[in-house]
Amino acid sequence: MAIDVAPPTASENKAVAAVRGIPSFYQAVVAEMRKVTWPELPDVRRATIAIIAFVLLLGLFIWLLDVVLQQVLVKLIPSLFTGR
Repeated sequence: MAIDVAPPTASENKAVAAVRGIPSFYQAVVAEMRKVTWPELPDVRRATIAIIAFVLLLGLFIWLLDVVLQQVLVKLIPSLFTGR
């Protein structure tokens, strides 16, 4: 006696294909990562220091701009800050 089994639906086919594709995707990722030229440690240090310095300078600039604009607004439009 044969057991009647319904054929898989389209979504099941996609799920099975996705699961079966994982090993080949992983192998492709590993192959591409081997092609990458990684920076040397001194280059990474230099770039990190440059980024930290840039972020600190940008933060200082934004803070100074905030202080200046706040003082300008307090002097030009005092009713905004008196609570009336």
